[in-house]
Amino acid sequence: MIAGLGQGAWVWRDVLPTLEGERPVIVFEARGTGTRANLPPRRSVQEMAADVRAELRGPAHVLGSSLGGHIALTLALEAPELVRSLLLFATGGGGPGRVRRPREVAHAISEAVALSDPEFAARTMPFTFAPGWAKANAERFHEIIAARIKEPTPYELLEAHAAACYRFYEEGCQAEQISVPALVVHGDQDLIIPVENGRMLAKRLPHVEYTELPGRGHNVMLEDPATFARLVLEFLARASPDD
Repeated sequence: MIAGLGQGAWVWRDVLPTLEGERPVIVFEARGTGTRANLPPRRSVQEMAADVRAELRGPAHVLGSSLGGHIALTLALEAPELVRSLLLFATGGGGPGRVRRPREVAHAISEAVALSDPEFAARTMPFTFAPGWAKANAERFHEIIAARIKEPTPYELLEAHAAACYRFYEEGCQAEQISVPALVVHGDQDLIIPVENGRMLAKRLPHVEYTELPGRGHNVMLEDPATFARLVLEFLARASPDD
């Protein structure tokens, strides 16, 4: 399981118990997050994919969300022998056809970078859910913010991950060459990586199932953990029925 830009392993907190109850799970921690917070972060998707590759001792089903999806796609292209299937949430394949996030969202996030980490989280995390979700689920949102700020996200990490994303967006990937089964899931209210990117990625992958979630935003694992876990387990049952 590979998290997104600036995110630590905490983002899986609501889905991990369900998934671990069914299968062995490896949670990848990027340099600069969690137990690797003392390490300088990587600045390219290829470097991050190499770090994932170093942790695998054999083929695995690889799940990536957002930036984690870029890493998963890159791993599948560079080390196909290690990837049994791909589960890609709220991500895209980059390249010239990429649909950018709404200008007002990009501007608000850029403005918040100078704030303290708790203020940055409170200001920007509403954009990672469907519009209005944070306000309508205030208690739940504050619980997520509390979990988020336990693992600080320094500016260096955000900058490095953003640089990796923008380079991936520019270069894109050869998704058409990926032969393993893939699941692409995207919320149709995603303000960070608009849903058009998920639709385009699904069209490019040769062996794909595409699920679009009405009324869901970017961080589906936090916004709707039950649906997230169900989609993962159902796909894995189809992709590897003998496990």
